[in-house]
Parts: sequence; structure tokens; C-alpha cells
Amino acid sequence: MKKVLALVLALCMVFALCACGAKEEAPAAAPAAPAGDAPAAAVETKVFKCAFNQTATNPEALTLEWIGDRLYEATEGRYDIEVYPDAQLGDQAQTLEQVVMGTLDMALVANSIVETYCSDFAILGTPYVYDSIEHQQKVFESGKLADLYALTEAQGFTILANYSLGARNLYTNEKVGAVTTPEQAAGLKIRVMGSDTCIKMMGLMTGGTDGVAMAQGDVYSAIQTGTLDGAENNIITYVDLVQYVVAPYYNLTGHLMIPDELCIANDVLASMSEEDQAAFKQICNESIAYMFGLCAELRADYEAKALEQGVTITEADVPAFQAACADLITDVANRNDMTKSVYEAILSCR
Repeated sequence: MKKVLALVLALCMVFALCACGAKEEAPAAAPAAPAGDAPAAAVETKVFKCAFNQTATNPEALTLEWIGDRLYEATEGRYDIEVYPDAQLGDQAQTLEQVVMGTLDMALVANSIVETYCSDFAILGTPYVYDSIEHQQKVFESGKLADLYALTEAQGFTILANYSLGARNLYTNEKVGAVTTPEQAAGLKIRVMGSDTCIKMMGLMTGGTDGVAMAQGDVYSAIQTGTLDGAENNIITYVDLVQYVVAPYYNLTGHLMIPDELCIANDVLASMSEEDQAAFKQICNESIAYMFGLCAELRADYEAKALEQGVTITEADVPAFQAACADLITDVANRNDMTKSVYEAILSCR
């Protein structure tokens, strides 16, 4: 569609030049062109730079490309999105800081990063708060998170959409082996995202050993050298980042379905006309279903890929891990009126 629009504009310019040439050769014979037939001006495309910390083939990266294509079409070429995957512009904390500072247009980052700016977002990343991936999608599409999202505007950025790659699970190295109960997880050094909620969660899951906050780019080497015993993530990210090489035991704890927020700088969004903003927001809302559908298709494939690479996938005692995290859910949900309201909204979508 982008190529077609560009071709149409180019042809308009060629016809305009030809018409001008004809007028110069025979000015007396050339009839005056009706005002409505004036050639259209070339459209200048504003390209939003969007940072992403995982691979270009990740479903979330593909979703960003999907949004860009539809934004270009909906705004007749005025706007597009260019995705910078593989943490090319920095890790998640760095890229969201760039958005806040106004040096980057957009970033797709984990909820735990947004939580460092607005602590109430912790409720969206609380362990075992969603019954299923379908439940989580329903929450994100419900419109019931608008008041929570509004909190980030005072920090300099706006949330356009929320995604999830699915349940996160614990994975461990050869030395540790399979982990199916909190007792077997006791004392393990496990990487988590950099939020107080995630750090406390892993402390409960491992009987007191807090999670180790670390940038994703450092995880592989940390497990390889023994600094970590393992990490936790969804199957898609686990396979994409080939962390099965250093941690070949994937244990189905299903403890988190951490959201990933698509963020845009307030000033960048405000620079668009109201009509283009509305189209952009509508496309982002529609992208939630697209992304969840894409992930649903891929998760089984990624699990098969993991098995082909020799990964041992083990069912864990989920109720035991849930019981270990129960107090944390209660604590986060009851911090203030906002977290209570969001928790009630989550429960209402079950």
C-alpha cells in the first residue's frame, strides 16, 4: 500500500510537469485548468522511531510493523513507524527514559519499567492475577484501565496499548535441573525484571532469596558463568534469545503474564491532528487482538522448537507457587484506591 501511494504521487508530479511543458510551448492555446484540478502536493511522511529490546521476528515487533502499515494507510502517508529491535537504542529502562526526555518517539517496554514511573502499575504485573491468557486479553481490551493509563501522562508519556507474550515460567541450568515446587526452588538465584514486585515475588517463590534484577542482554552470560541459576520468561522470548543453551530446564510455573506497554512521548502524540490521533489510537486498540492472536499461533510452535533443542519441559505444582504468592497479591491490590479499582476491574473480566 505504501508503494502504491508513492507511485500515485509520483505519477501526479509527472503529469504536472508534462502539463507545465505544454503550456510553455503553446501558451495561447492552453485552456486554463480548473482550480479543482491542481496537482496534489507531495506528502511528507513523519516516521516515529520505536525501540524494542527483542528480535525483529518477535510477535510484538511484528505487531509494531502491522501498526505502522495501517497508520501510514489511515493518514494517507503522513505517519509511519520504524522499529529498532534487539535493544539497538538501549535497554528498556534507557529507551523509556529517552521517551520521557523527548529524544525518542516511542518504546515498547515491560510493565515493570513503567512501574518505576507509576507504582500503581504493579497491580498489572502481580503474580497469578490473571486466570488465563484469554482473561488477560479481555482486561486489556475492556477500556477499564483508562484511569490507570492516565497516570503516565504527568511523567511525559502516554500508553497506547498493552500486550503479553503469554505466561512466564521458571527456567534453570543443568546443575539445578527441573524445579517443580517452592521447596526445589529454595535458595536459587533467578533473574527477574527490575521492579520491586518482581523481586519480592521471586523471594516468595524461592523461600526467601529475592530475585536478581538484571537487563535482558546480560542474562545469558550470567547463567553461563554461574552468577545466576536461571531466569523466568515466556516460551517465545526464551527460545528467541536461545537461553535454552545455558538453561535447558523449562518449568511450567505460570507465575506471571507480564504486560508490555506501548508508550509514546506526549509531545509526539500532541503534534498529530485530532483526526490522526484518533486513527492512531484506534489502530493501536485493534492491534491488541492481532498480537494476542499471533502469539496464540506461535506458542505451540515455540514449545516444539524448544523440545527439538533438547529442552526438558516440566509441569510444576502451580497451586503451591500460588499459595506462596498470595500475600503479595493482597498487598499490591490494597495499596490505594487506584490499585483496588484496577484489581476489581481485572476480577470483573474473569
